[in-house]
Amino acid sequence: MRVVRTVRNDGTFPGVDIGTVLVRRGAVGFVRDVGTFLQDQLIYSVHFVDDNVMVGCREEELLAEDEPWTWNVFEFRDKVCPRIPLGIQGEVIADTDTVGEIEKILRDEPEAGKVTYHVRFSGRTLMVPEGALVAAAETSAGEEV
Repeated sequence: MRVVRTVRNDGTFPGVDIGTVLVRRGAVGFVRDVGTFLQDQLIYSVHFVDDNVMVGCREEELLAEDEPWTWNVFEFRDKVCPRIPLGIQGEVIADTDTVGEIEKILRDEPEAGKVTYHVRFSGRTLMVPEGALVAAAETSAGEEV
């Protein structure tokens, strides 16, 4: 299986500080066990051999190793700004200095290498292509804000 997002310690991995990266997105491992959390969520115990670590992953965090994989720049909860003003029917929702947060990564067309995101700007969620976003700590010229 391939993990589709970077997995950090949420406090359930002993001996490692909270927030420490355990496995980077794109890493490949194999399922050792399947359990449940709160009786309604499947949790897969995945052993990532190259990292020598076993972590619990939800189904939506995993892809079969042979499924098409497209690398993405941003991850869930990353702070971003649009490269250009974004709007709906002529109303600007997010200007280039508006900070938003990634809510979801969409890889609907992995063969085309296209990644889009659901991004929350000022209480509104927009679907934005990857090329229209920059990290919130950067301006479109790449300078620190």
